[in-house]
Amino acid sequence: MATEDESAVKEPLDLIRLSLDERIYVKLRSDRELRGKLHVAYDQHLNMILGDVEEVITSVEIDDETYEEIVRTAKRHVPYLFVRGDGVILVSPPLRTS
Repeated sequence: MATEDESAVKEPLDLIRLSLDERIYVKLRSDRELRGKLHVAYDQHLNMILGDVEEVITSVEIDDETYEEIVRTAKRHVPYLFVRGDGVILVSPPLRTS
């Protein structure tokens, strides 16, 4: 059973540590979003390995004739993915209920 010290959030990376083996949301540069299971491999630079990953890539184009924005999304599933930390904008742990 986890002690109070092990489950406390004292530093930002503690939130990552408490999310090990759980599904997390990661927002990356270039309008990419990831949802996947955080494996035991991560570091202070937010390099991490995710498993069972769903990647969503959003692109916005302008129609040359009407000048309207056209939003396109592409999705793909990846069994394992190495995420380089310098592209990470946001990491969201799973919702926790007390």
